[in-house]
Amino acid sequence: MPAPHMDKAMPEDNKNHKYNLNQLYFYLTEGCNLRCRHCWIGPKYQTEGHTHPSLDLNLFHSIIEQAKPLGLTGVKLTGGEPLMHPNIKEILDSIRTEDLRLTVETNGVLCTPELSDKMAACKDPFVSVSLDGTDPETHEWVRGVAGCFRASLEGMRNLVKAGFKPQVVMTIMRKNKDQIKAMIRLAEDRGAGSVKFNIVQPTARGQKMHESGETLTIEELVNLGQWVETTLSASTSVLLYYDHPLAFRPLGKMFADSGDGCGVCRILGILGVLADGSYSLCGIGETVPDLIFAHAATDRLEAVWTRTPMLLELRNGIPQRLEGICGDCLMKGVCLGSCIAQNYYSGKNLWAPFWYCEQALNRGLFPGTRMRANG
Repeated sequence: MPAPHMDKAMPEDNKNHKYNLNQLYFYLTEGCNLRCRHCWIGPKYQTEGHTHPSLDLNLFHSIIEQAKPLGLTGVKLTGGEPLMHPNIKEILDSIRTEDLRLTVETNGVLCTPELSDKMAACKDPFVSVSLDGTDPETHEWVRGVAGCFRASLEGMRNLVKAGFKPQVVMTIMRKNKDQIKAMIRLAEDRGAGSVKFNIVQPTARGQKMHESGETLTIEELVNLGQWVETTLSASTSVLLYYDHPLAFRPLGKMFADSGDGCGVCRILGILGVLADGSYSLCGIGETVPDLIFAHAATDRLEAVWTRTPMLLELRNGIPQRLEGICGDCLMKGVCLGSCIAQNYYSGKNLWAPFWYCEQALNRGLFPGTRMRANG
């Protein structure tokens, strides 16, 4: 997609030096080898005979070079499917050479022994593999491609052989909610180090799932979170994470980091890079062009990071400008609105409350101990 040029007359930020660019989220590919029905980005389906654009390798190198003086210590590779990038080996070699922490989000299908070894050679590598069912029928119903269940398990096997204890990511929906216990057993058997249970976000394809009733109700989601974080967590040596807002977590898990950098919102220290080279708040730029700021081929990263009006607005406004239940939540200084990108997607308002918390409040399910006292 075309990215707008950055306004050369943007104001200076009086807090430039307070915020390091800690991590870049590279959405390396516009295509994906699966067709997941819940994807919040909705990449195009890609086959060997029908490919889609991916981030230019030279541009990748240039972005890294410009980001290191701004404080860069790590990168996340995601997509689409990041391992589909035609230069993924060179990208991994560069990350290792630059001594950057590596996080990879993958569906596992392309985790060959060679790529698994290359990822393992990077600094503090962390890899998550998406599995949405414990049998081919369920997983492939979610992921949309026959044979991907077996391929993902083979990819996990290669990661374990390379020394990883990969994280299994299961997105919970009505179709697979009864396989949660079985997924924990699968993770144990396959050498995973943790299981993260994601909630379908009402964005892009996920929005259609919410509208069709394929997702769980807020009552079900809140109860499920309590069950996972208390009863199930005590039943396994594998670490369990349930991706709901901080206000709903027990004290012992309130500040737990899921390992992928998403234990709490990192919005003030990250920037997204889309497959076409655009700079964006995160991958949300794929579906919300308003959240694309500039382009790496024409705009210097230092200027993007220190002078983009929306980034300055976020730094000056979070958390005090958060609205609704997020503004009244005692956890807002850490949670930071849970997901600003999702909030903006829903209402074109950076400060809108997170949908999960708002629905819970309306149903009387928001924890009263985590709310600012009225009056």
